[in-house]
Amino acid sequence: MLVWNDPEKQKAGMRPSYCMVNAGFWGKEKGQLHRFFPWSQVSIPMNEPLHLTAGDCTCTETRLTGSIRVTREQVAAHPEWMSDAGEMEWDLRVHKLVAYHVGYGASRFFRALNAFEMFWHAEGMKTAFEGWVRLNGEEYRVRPETCYGYADKNWGGDFTSPWVWLSSSDLVSRRTGKRLQNSVFEVGGGRPKVFGFALNRKLLGQFYYEGKDYEFNFSKFWTGSRTFFDCTETDTQILWKVTQTTFRAKMEAEIACNKEEMLLIHYESPDGFKRHTRLWNCGNGFGSVRLYEKRQGRWHLIDDMKAGSVGCEYGEYGA
Repeated sequence: MLVWNDPEKQKAGMRPSYCMVNAGFWGKEKGQLHRFFPWSQVSIPMNEPLHLTAGDCTCTETRLTGSIRVTREQVAAHPEWMSDAGEMEWDLRVHKLVAYHVGYGASRFFRALNAFEMFWHAEGMKTAFEGWVRLNGEEYRVRPETCYGYADKNWGGDFTSPWVWLSSSDLVSRRTGKRLQNSVFEVGGGRPKVFGFALNRKLLGQFYYEGKDYEFNFSKFWTGSRTFFDCTETDTQILWKVTQTTFRAKMEAEIACNKEEMLLIHYESPDGFKRHTRLWNCGNGFGSVRLYEKRQGRWHLIDDMKAGSVGCEYGEYGA
């Protein structure tokens, strides 16, 4: 993942002096690695197909390559890097299979107006990766048939608070007992700001169920979209409960993730301040997702699914 940021607090009006490349891994031996490049080694072509480069790190629509190595001595000497010690290399081909377009909120018009404080687009809500990753001397082979990949981007002036995100294509139907091969769900948002004004707690969501779309988008008010969510932290887990409805569909998600496997992500905002100090992140969430359709005024269950490999995030400023 490429994150364009500054390793030190920026002075007002100054351009960030470095590009940061961020790579992380979950589990009991979790970690996140940061590498910084001067802008002279960075290329960000504008108005062209995605092709970011920073040294030997590259990011295109179809391939990711790069490497990071941070020693324990560097971690001790540079706390401003916000990095753990370790080394990672990767070469991954990217096959984006299902996209989530959030609507006119991320359109060219609203981007030109800089209407939202944070923009979001998930071109690879369901993505198959293929290639290899080497982590601390051990190589992992990545195959499309055994991965539950995801790819998106965020951009803008600041992050949202609360920050909520859930997504998974690792879904097994409890009605049939079979794995769903063409399904994925996603929920994201928190408290978006439009022209500087914060909206009440809002989430965007979509369930792509075996080729059929069910969207839950508060900006499309004519669909009757409504969201109710609650995120809590216990001694051992982060818990999400989300219900989204429209006039025709309802999605209910109950997800948990073990804190011992999660990262506390170290991100600075584009202005150089670190407001999220407890932003939990992982890809090992698990739980249940239920999808309903309304017919003749009553909710009918389409499927009750077991969800695994759930990408999940939660954090609030000052938490």
